[in-house]
Amino acid sequence: MGAVWSETYDNATVAFIIICTALVFIMVPGLGFLYSGLARRKSALSLIWAVLMACSVGMVQWYFWGYSLALSTTANNGFIGNMDSFGFRNVYGKSSDDKTYPEFVFAVYQNMFLCVTLAIIAGATAERGRLLPHMVFLWFWATLVYCPIVCWIWSGEGWAAKWGVLDYAGGGPVEIGSGVSGFVYSWFLGRRKEKLLINFRPHNVSLITLGTALLWFGWLGFNGGSCLIPSMKAMYAIMGTNLTAAVAAMTWCLLDYRLEKKWSTVGMCSGFISGLVAATPSSSIITLYGSVILGIVTGVVCNFSTGLKYLVGVDDSLDILAEHGMAGIVGLFFNALFGADWVIGMDGVTDHPGGFISHNYKQIYKQIAYIAACTGYCFVVTAIICFFIDKIPGLQLRASEAAEAAGMDEDQIGEFAYDYVEVRRDFLSWGNGEHDHNITRVDDDHISNHQHIDAQMDQDTAESDNNNNNHLTSEKLSQNEKLSV
Repeated sequence: MGAVWSETYDNATVAFIIICTALVFIMVPGLGFLYSGLARRKSALSLIWAVLMACSVGMVQWYFWGYSLALSTTANNGFIGNMDSFGFRNVYGKSSDDKTYPEFVFAVYQNMFLCVTLAIIAGATAERGRLLPHMVFLWFWATLVYCPIVCWIWSGEGWAAKWGVLDYAGGGPVEIGSGVSGFVYSWFLGRRKEKLLINFRPHNVSLITLGTALLWFGWLGFNGGSCLIPSMKAMYAIMGTNLTAAVAAMTWCLLDYRLEKKWSTVGMCSGFISGLVAATPSSSIITLYGSVILGIVTGVVCNFSTGLKYLVGVDDSLDILAEHGMAGIVGLFFNALFGADWVIGMDGVTDHPGGFISHNYKQIYKQIAYIAACTGYCFVVTAIICFFIDKIPGLQLRASEAAEAAGMDEDQIGEFAYDYVEVRRDFLSWGNGEHDHNITRVDDDHISNHQHIDAQMDQDTAESDNNNNNHLTSEKLSQNEKLSV
C-alpha cells in the first residue's frame, strides 16, 4: 500500500511561493544578459555560461548541505547550522510554524536566493577569469560565507536575528556578500591588460537593457515573495521596490547628464539595479516616502562609488561592489532610520519596534554592527578561499595573457556569442576593398594572428578617418566657393 500525505496546507500561500520561486529564477538569465552586454564581444558568451553554471553550483550545494548549514531548525549556536537536513533529509514532513506551507517549498524558494547571489559574483570573472576554478570557488564560498550569514539573520537562532537586526530580503548575505566578495575576487585576478582596454565600451546595450528588465521583473518575486504570504505586505514591498528603483535611475541619469550632456541607457540600467538592490533589505521595513529618499541617496552613493575601483586599483569591471555592495549597505542603514513598526507588523505576525522614526534609536548601532560584520567576514573569508584555490595546480584563477587577448569565449568555451573571428576577417576584406572569402589559418596560440588583425584594423580605421576628413574638407571648400559666388 502506498504512502499518502495527510498534511494539508494553505494552497494560495503554496502557489504564491512557487510563483515567486519562478520569478526569482528569471533573475539568473537576466544577469547573464546584463553581464554579456557589458563585456566585449569576444568574452560575451563566457559570462552567460559562468552565470548559468553558477546557478547550477548553487542548486547542488543547497541540496547537499547548503540549506542545512544555513537554515537548519535544530541548530542552536547562532553562527551556522548543522547537518540535520543534509540532502533535504527531515525536510519533507515539516511545515511552517503556522502550518500554511511545507518547509520543502520554503527550502526551494531560498535556494533561488543562493543561485542569484552566486550568479552576481560570477561577473567578477569578466574577460580574464578561468571558469573551472571559479566554479570551485563558488562551491566553497557558498559553504563558508553565504550559509553562515544566512544563519545569522534568517535562522531563528542566528545572533543577528535574536539581536533584532532588520534585513528583509538579503542585504547582508545576498548584496554585501556578492558585492564585497566579487570585489575581492577581482582583486585576486588583477587588472586586465591596459593595451586591451583602449576605447573599451559595452558591446551590446540592448542586451544590457533586456537583462535589466528581466532582473526587475524577477526582483518583484525576490522582494515581494520574501514575506512568504500573499498579502498587503507583499504588495507594499513591491511598491517600495519600484519606487526606490525608479528614483535611483532618475538620480543616476541626472548625475551622468551633468558630465556628458547625454542620457545614458547604461547609466539608467545601473540606477535601476542599484535601486533594486537597496530595496532588497528595506522594501517591507521602511515607509514609502523613505523608499523615495532611499532611491535618491542610492543613486548618488552608487554612482560615485564606481570610482572606488580606480582609487584602490582593483579592476571591478562590472561595478559589482558599487551596485551591489554599496547599495546593500545603504539599504540596511536606511532600516535604522526609516524602519516603521507599523510597516514591519503589516503581516500581522512580526513585532519589532522599528527604527529612528519609531523612536527606536538603538537600531542604528545594531544595523551598523551587522553591516560591519557582514563586510569584514566576506572580505576575509573570500580572500582566504581565493588564496588557497589559486595555489592548487590547474586551478589558477586567472587566464593567461594570450587567452585574454584571444577572448574568454575562444579560450574557455570554444564557441562564440557572435562569430567573432569571422566578423574580424570580413572587416579586413571590406576595409581593403577585397570581397573574397579566403580564410587565413589561425595560429594555435591565437595571438600573432589577432595582433596582426588588430593592427590592420587600426590602420584601416585611421585611413578611413583620413579619407572622411579629406572628403569633409572638400565639401566645406565647395560650399564656401558657392557662398562666395
